[in-house]
Amino acid sequence: MPTTKTWAVHLLTASGAGFAMLAALAVMRGAWMETFIWLGAALFVDGVDGPLARGFRVGERVPWFDGAILDMVIDYTTYVFIPALILARSDLMPPGLATPAGILVAVIGALYFADTRMKTREYGFRGFPAVWNMVVFVLMVFSPSPIFSAIVIVALAALTFSPVEFVHPVRVQRLRPLTLAVTLAWSIFSLLAVFAELRPNQYVLAGLGLTTIYLTFIGAVLQATRFRLPPRT
Repeated sequence: MPTTKTWAVHLLTASGAGFAMLAALAVMRGAWMETFIWLGAALFVDGVDGPLARGFRVGERVPWFDGAILDMVIDYTTYVFIPALILARSDLMPPGLATPAGILVAVIGALYFADTRMKTREYGFRGFPAVWNMVVFVLMVFSPSPIFSAIVIVALAALTFSPVEFVHPVRVQRLRPLTLAVTLAWSIFSLLAVFAELRPNQYVLAGLGLTTIYLTFIGAVLQATRFRLPPRT
């Protein structure tokens, strides 16, 4: 039977839509620090609502309300659509490519969210997992040349449907303590970068860069070094 806690969890998930709206309004003003504050709030909600939903068994208490679909809608908005809007409105991309890059990310991300094969047996992601919010954030902090940013966007878009695996930083099995520690460090460095108005000192840049490299490539390393599992029956 539905309880106040059950609906509170669903409302928490839905609050991500409010944060997405606030982020979109910030994008339109070119307020990039504010944009990433709201996207960070949405990321935090996405990290805690799942465990809460499982803990309170919301699926059993309100079987006619699909929290997974709600979560998917919010995730697409905050992980894909708002970052695509940032690409279209910022100076990350070369002139003339900004809007096409945003469209590419929006379309590729939509296709990926409909792919039922995205999760692997080791709780990773098959192909680049459409975490465009993190990609755009790192590019904004490091401010590489527009051409380099364009190469990164195209390369990750191409990897979306590749067999290369990317780690799920929370549900990973092998190297779990290390990966969780790196994920926490990435979050701390990201917060420091935001509070520095996306222009942090060299130490924060180094920490953010190293943790980003680890999280980007550790999935492929684990994939290349795992023992072959028997096929599913």
